Amino acid sequence: MTRTKAAKPETELEPGTTDALKSFEATLERLHQIVERLEGGELDLEESLRLFEEGVRLSRASQARLNSAEKRVEELLAVDANGQPIVRELDITP
Repeated sequence: MTRTKAAKPETELEPGTTDALKSFEATLERLHQIVERLEGGELDLEESLRLFEEGVRLSRASQARLNSAEKRVEELLAVDANGQPIVRELDITP
């Protein structure tokens, strides 16, 4: 009998994922799942704490990504004192 490796849930993020939108959406989906399980009230204390900690990590990571995106948008929409667009190279590394 050979053992097969269990498939990862679709919402689990792969290290180095380049599709930022997809991984952001996956993070939001995972947060939604965590909230539903916690609100269900059928978990023991240890599982509740584990899920809560995971949710906090995902929430903080999502907020950092949103802050970064907001900064990039502000840079793209920046204008100088004469109303001319400010053009500069953007760092697009995630």
